[in-house]
Amino acid sequence: MDLTTHSKMTSEGDDGRPVPPTSLPLQGGPSQRKKLSAPQISFSLDHSEDDLGETPDDLDIDVDELDTPDEGDYLDYTDHEMDWEDPGAATKSGTGDSYNTIPTYSAEEERRDVKLWRTVVIGEQEHRINMKVIEPYMKVISHGGYYSSGVNAIIVFAACFLPDSAREDYHDIMENLFLYVISTLELMVAEDYMIVYLNGATPHRRMPGLGWLKKCYQMIDRRLRKNLKSFIIVHPSWFIRTVLAITKPFISAKFSSKIKYVSSLDELRELIPMDSIQIPECIIKLDKELKEAAENSK
Repeated sequence: MDLTTHSKMTSEGDDGRPVPPTSLPLQGGPSQRKKLSAPQISFSLDHSEDDLGETPDDLDIDVDELDTPDEGDYLDYTDHEMDWEDPGAATKSGTGDSYNTIPTYSAEEERRDVKLWRTVVIGEQEHRINMKVIEPYMKVISHGGYYSSGVNAIIVFAACFLPDSAREDYHDIMENLFLYVISTLELMVAEDYMIVYLNGATPHRRMPGLGWLKKCYQMIDRRLRKNLKSFIIVHPSWFIRTVLAITKPFISAKFSSKIKYVSSLDELRELIPMDSIQIPECIIKLDKELKEAAENSK
C-alpha cells in the first residue's frame, strides 16, 4: 500500500467517513493560548445500545488552564432577576411604573361625610340636606327659649345671616337652607310657639325672595301652622312690609292676624322674655342708632 492510499484511508476512517482531527493546530507566537486535545467523536447515524453508555477516555481537560472571563466581563442581570423574584421590587427601586392604588376610606372620613349630609322627612317625603353648603348660614334660625307656661317655644329667624343673592350658588344654598329651616322648626316645636323675625341690618340683596317665603309657608306642616301663635317682625323695612302686603291675598286671614311689627328691642322685651334670645351684634348696633336718631329728632 503506498503512502497516498494509506493517507486517504487514515483521513476517511474504516467506514469511508472523514476522521476528525485529534488536535488543533497552534498558530502564531508564544502568546497564543494552549492547544487542547479534542476527543474522538463518532458521527455514525447507526446508534447501538453500547454506544449510549460509552464516554471517551481521552477527554482530559485542564480546567485551571482554561481562559475564563474577568469579573468585569459579566453582564449585570440584577434588575432582571429582581423582576422575576419580586414583581413589586422594581417599583420600590424606582425602575418600574407606579400603580394607581385605591385610596383608603377611614372611619373618621366616613363620620365626617355622614355629618355633611342630613336626611329629613318633610310632608311624608324624604329629603337630603347638604350641611356643608349651609354651614356659614346655620345661625339664621335658633331657639330663643320659652314663654308663657314654659312649653311654648320662641324661634328666632335672623335675616342678616342669609346668603348674598349675588353668589353663583345662591339658589343651591337657599334650597338646602329652606329644608334645614323647616326640619329644624319641626324639631324645636312641641306645642304652641312664636317666630321672632329679626329684619334689621339686612341689606336688600340678602332679603329672602317672595317665592322662597311662599314656599316656606306652603311646606310648613299643618300642625305648625295651627300652633303658631305670633309672628313678630323686628325693625320692619318698607320692603318686608310690601312683600307681606303682596302675599296677603294668598295667605289665610288667621295667619295675617298673627303678624306684629316691632320697631325696637325695648318694645320686643315688653312682649317676650329676652334672656335666651341671642341678638346679633349688627342688630344691637342698628337698634342703638335708631334710638339715638329718634331722641335727636325730638
